[in-house]
Amino acid sequence: MMLARIIKISVFLAAFVFVAGISTYFTLSLIIKSEDTVVVPDFIGKDVIVVLEQLTELELNTKVKGSEYSISVPKNHVIFQEPNAGTEIKKGRDIKIVISRGPQTIVMPNLSGLSLQRARLTLEELDLCRGVLSYAFDIAVESDAVIAQSPPSGTTVNRGFCIDLLVSQGARPKSYKMPDLIGLQLNDALLAIDKSRLTHGEIKVRYRQDSPKSSIVEQFPSPGSRIVEGQSVNLVVNRRKPIASSGSQVTSPSKGFFRYRIDKGFLKRHIQVQLKKDGFSQVLFDNFVRPNQEIWLIIPTDEEATLLVYEDDQLILTEVYEN
Repeated sequence: MMLARIIKISVFLAAFVFVAGISTYFTLSLIIKSEDTVVVPDFIGKDVIVVLEQLTELELNTKVKGSEYSISVPKNHVIFQEPNAGTEIKKGRDIKIVISRGPQTIVMPNLSGLSLQRARLTLEELDLCRGVLSYAFDIAVESDAVIAQSPPSGTTVNRGFCIDLLVSQGARPKSYKMPDLIGLQLNDALLAIDKSRLTHGEIKVRYRQDSPKSSIVEQFPSPGSRIVEGQSVNLVVNRRKPIASSGSQVTSPSKGFFRYRIDKGFLKRHIQVQLKKDGFSQVLFDNFVRPNQEIWLIIPTDEEATLLVYEDDQLILTEVYEN
């Protein structure tokens, strides 16, 4: 009788252990399975940036299948997803989405008054391209701003359409009568150019026995011709001769060295040294210098060049280098 009871208890315990093992197995399987799977949210109509963030948090991959025009879904929002919302999938799987390009037709915005850069960005945001770019003087519209557009604002156009722009160059430059610089010393000629709101152009050297040294023997544009504000003036100088303001000391270049001493005084002076060669200008020195200090510079003298020295934005010295 005792043996039968023992056998019965043993069978009961074995059955209990078996059932408990099976239950534990299924419970752990469900837990592991729930940790490896996620339920796909509904991404339709959501901004693509928000969707990408959610997919990253869910440990799912994003596959963009393309983009389509849509009247109902705004641009850069999801218009289609696969698998559908509510589907249970494993982590690491792909979610395919299609992004809306917005309506295929849009109403042209008003670009007038915008800077050219801002107008270009606006067109890019609307999937429009820039067409013909034209320029015109306009005193009422600041330089580099849009004066007009074609098609005009309010017109319905397809995305990808090219928009022509008319851009302002600002007020028309004032015109002058070119002053006669022939016979002037180079310093005086450059000062006259500055006073006329013109710019220094190319400076060349040519020997003329019948003209004073360092004087202007040719100029372009010629005297009396019509010029506009900011126009470049080219000069031809007769030989070279150092010209400096009184009190300043200058040493003529020797083997490419240039030395300049600042006048005595109390305040620092803004000194800028420019080298003009082949119609281009290069700044060799630009700084504030204490009185009675010297500036030493190495000057390339292998080609014709002109050295210009400014003190407090005023031209005070020119030096012409010959071949």
